Amino acid sequence: MTFADRLFRPLPLSILCVALFAAALAFAQLERADERGVPPIDGSGSFEVDGIKVDIAARTADQARTAGWREAQRKGWKMLWARVNGKPVENAPGLPDSTLDSISGGIVVEEEHIGPNRYIATLGVLFDRARAGELLGVKGAIRRSAPMLVIPVEWSGATPVSFERRSEWQKAWARFRAGNSPIDYVRVSGTGADPVLLNAAQARRPGRGWWRMLLDQYGAADIVVPEVTLFRQWPGGPVIGKFVARHGPDAAVIDSFTLTAENGDALPAMLDRGIERIDRAYTRALQEGSLRTDRSLVVETPAAEVPIDDVLAEMASAATSNITIQVETPDAGALRGSETALRGMTGVTGVQTSSLALGGISIFRVSFSGPAAAFREALVARGWQVEDVGGGYRIRRGGSQPAQ
Repeated sequence: MTFADRLFRPLPLSILCVALFAAALAFAQLERADERGVPPIDGSGSFEVDGIKVDIAARTADQARTAGWREAQRKGWKMLWARVNGKPVENAPGLPDSTLDSISGGIVVEEEHIGPNRYIATLGVLFDRARAGELLGVKGAIRRSAPMLVIPVEWSGATPVSFERRSEWQKAWARFRAGNSPIDYVRVSGTGADPVLLNAAQARRPGRGWWRMLLDQYGAADIVVPEVTLFRQWPGGPVIGKFVARHGPDAAVIDSFTLTAENGDALPAMLDRGIERIDRAYTRALQEGSLRTDRSLVVETPAAEVPIDDVLAEMASAATSNITIQVETPDAGALRGSETALRGMTGVTGVQTSSLALGGISIFRVSFSGPAAAFREALVARGWQVEDVGGGYRIRRGGSQPAQ
């Protein structure tokens, strides 16, 4: 058999089928966008207060609901004030409804029952961090971690799933309001190349080179892999979830726990509770200093060391202005008085006499820590009359006339 015959001979049917199946699988994973991808619904930094219970009666259902939402804003503000200041809710100051409307960012309906003239609900209130922060006495800034790329992995039926297809675990992470957490989560939508790059197998891959490429592409500095394993007791029965909070390329376990949902309908609420506990575990690890980024994930060229004396000298020279000052000196006393007055000004680091002319105009060279305009304002504040002359200033005491 010649080389050409070997090169172009037909492939076995089994190999051809496997190749076609692999190609179809890859095509489906990239093209079936309708079956994957859950964009995060909230990435803001709003203050959130949840679990607010209201029970309002009114003439109509709409009036009861409106009154219930306003009552939730009032209660939510007091709960937020108490949480931020660490004091009882009873000590919280009240705010008019107009002010609450301006700082409220939205109402989250957790559960509600609407009757003809009654409204019973459990609500959450979002408060704008910038506007509410001014009234709370805080700027709204919190210490945050390095950007953490989130790869949520769900085990169900002994099969791990990350972004390969939509899952309840991915939806729960999309619902999570990460703005209130000290952990800077980088959550992806799961579209485009995400299912290929951030799959369940990648979550357990220890190779640092591929991780560095992914972190650079998604703008993150570290990885967190929250996992949940779901055990369904029987169709329509309880669902047991085993949660594990992992961190880093080596999948170090930060915390693990178990929660139970009564049935499939209660599964989303159980997953939301699981995320809150995982977030608290990561926050606790951050505060304890154990949520440190692996140095092998960051490759940086060390900067050349510069002596601190050179840095300080450069800063001092950059911040110092050399200003030429012309002043009338009719006698030696006026000369000494003018020089003493210039040396006594705040920010002046040196005064040199460039040209001495008793009975005429002497010239001083003044070194000032700041811009020349600031030195001019300081002269005016001390009662000098100041004129711009040839790139410098000519000064005289208020009321005196220029020399003829």
